[in-house]
Amino acid sequence: MLKRVCILIAVACMAAAIPVFAQQQLRWSVDAGSVFENREGDDYYSPDQTITFTRLSPEVGVSLMGGRHLLMGGVSWYQPIGNGWKGYKLSPTVYYRYLSPTWRISLGMLPRTQLIEQLPTVLMSDSLRYTEPNIRGALIQYVHRRGFMELALDWRSLQTEEQREAFSVYFNGRWYATGPLMLGGRLQVNHLAKSLNPTPDQNVNDDISVNPYVGLDLARFTPRLDSLTVTAGLMLQLERDRGTGVWQRPYGLMLDAIAEWRFLGIEEHLYVGKNLYPLYPKYGSLLNMGDPNFQAKVYSRTNVRAYIFRNQFLNLYASLDFHYTPDAFAFWQKIALRLYIDDRLWNDRRNKVSHSQYLSKYY
Repeated sequence: MLKRVCILIAVACMAAAIPVFAQQQLRWSVDAGSVFENREGDDYYSPDQTITFTRLSPEVGVSLMGGRHLLMGGVSWYQPIGNGWKGYKLSPTVYYRYLSPTWRISLGMLPRTQLIEQLPTVLMSDSLRYTEPNIRGALIQYVHRRGFMELALDWRSLQTEEQREAFSVYFNGRWYATGPLMLGGRLQVNHLAKSLNPTPDQNVNDDISVNPYVGLDLARFTPRLDSLTVTAGLMLQLERDRGTGVWQRPYGLMLDAIAEWRFLGIEEHLYVGKNLYPLYPKYGSLLNMGDPNFQAKVYSRTNVRAYIFRNQFLNLYASLDFHYTPDAFAFWQKIALRLYIDDRLWNDRRNKVSHSQYLSKYY
């Protein structure tokens, strides 16, 4: 009797699952890119170097229930150019993603490109963005016609005998209040713990970044420009080495301006204040993931770029980046390529619909 009941339950479960799996669809994507970046300057906060690499990130999986639920798997292959097979890095990609008109939720090891907006360099430097393509944890996003919010947990390093435990929590939100006015803020918490058998000089460390801002989206008032945004806000850093128990609280002002006209773009990022990373000389990017130039009391970064190709699948641009601090000047030249294609874009390729959201500049 018990055997018959178990069989009936199994058949009922299979019957209930048939409508769900009947709606499944094969999904795939290929994200590829390459960067050539030559960094020259006074070698004060970051070394002169040439960075050249290619990256290939294929994914395959299935979507269920009309595309609201996705299960994807793949790998991200980072390969420096000019060193044969040496120096490569493979990052596994396996995640579940839920999609609705207002909510997007991802769990697992997911591409960083799922962020609505990339992290500014005060929170993640260009170098880390190149080598850390995935978020390892969770991403929760809320999207509204007047703004968005996103919260990410990134487990950056598992505690072992050799490496220290490290994770970060990141929040980003923006609200278009009225007219061109927008309000927003970013919060990032970095935690650096000890290894399994720590040496006596290892301590637990905390790094908290707070960046509320106000801004203006002036694109509609400048018809000659494709985009024009200006934001200004407070940058507050809270850092503690628990070995001393002392909180350090450097702060300053951040000003960002971005404009684009046809195939040309220019960005200005200015910071004025105190040294944001007082613990950087001791812990480096293990604790402070942002650009080391933010140790200066004044830091200006000006990016001038020209798009060579920009369509629904391809983004290729060249840029000249000027970094100024009272102690040093650096000049970076960069050519960056990103190509993205997936099953939906491929099926829609003849319509030539703009898919710029897939090709946000992550390099």
